[in-house]
Amino acid sequence: MDRLLFLLATGLARGAIFALFALSLVLIWRAARIVNFAQGAMAVVAVYVAFAVTGLTGSYWAGLASALVAGAAIGFAVERGVMRFAPQGSPLSGVIIAIGLVMVLQSALGIAFGAQVRPMQVPFDERPIEIAGVPVLSPYDLFVLTVAVAVMAGLALLFARTSLGLQLRASAFAPEVSRLLGVRVSRMLTVGWMLSAAVAALAALLLVPTELGLSPHSTDVLFVYAFTVAVVGGLDSPPGALVGGLIVGVVMSLVTGYLGATVAPIAVLVLLVVVLLVRPGGIFSARQVRQA
Repeated sequence: MDRLLFLLATGLARGAIFALFALSLVLIWRAARIVNFAQGAMAVVAVYVAFAVTGLTGSYWAGLASALVAGAAIGFAVERGVMRFAPQGSPLSGVIIAIGLVMVLQSALGIAFGAQVRPMQVPFDERPIEIAGVPVLSPYDLFVLTVAVAVMAGLALLFARTSLGLQLRASAFAPEVSRLLGVRVSRMLTVGWMLSAAVAALAALLLVPTELGLSPHSTDVLFVYAFTVAVVGGLDSPPGALVGGLIVGVVMSLVTGYLGATVAPIAVLVLLVVVLLVRPGGIFSARQVRQA
């Protein structure tokens, strides 16, 4: 029983990170109808920035802030410098450009920093706290959960309660009508990319120090799991990203704890296949598909 509680708690913490990264994919999908395969590579560039700033200042928090700023700047550069010029008629053009961007960014990082894995420090202890003799979450896991909940609540308030959020939603769902009403749709699209890239950078920065280590390919696995989360929850659904992330995180933790780490990816794949067979659009997919 103690082991089960520990694995459930650990799974929730990891699932929160998957949910954050999946949410960044959902933001891009809702804004531009593109599955951004470059999201992981863009995020790892921001983590390298955080690594450099932390090394220079000795402050994890300065590194965290720099990762958010770098993530937003990368999102701005990718949308204004690359994606804006993608042909609009073909849905594959954005995907192909994103895959090319992955190769460019990872190659550039490899040339600049090498392929070796660099350890990163976390701001809190990773040893689990014991409650009534049962090990549960570590202080760092609690920090991750708090950050994930705060970011999701902030984004929910942004989209539901602010003028900027209303313009973002209107631009995504009815761009032509929004233009007639005076909304600068292209600017809202850029803001969507910046938000998405900053959230992805934060998720990568939370996970890389604990399990992966920093290398040009650190976020490859994170992207695969987060993409699974987005599909399981529904690519159009932010709540689906949250629930899907927690489900995948708990499943991975339980399978790793009882059957071994090598079985965990197979369990996630089985979960993905089952969801696609039962509900192809994802658990929280909308009843009607929006036409962008």
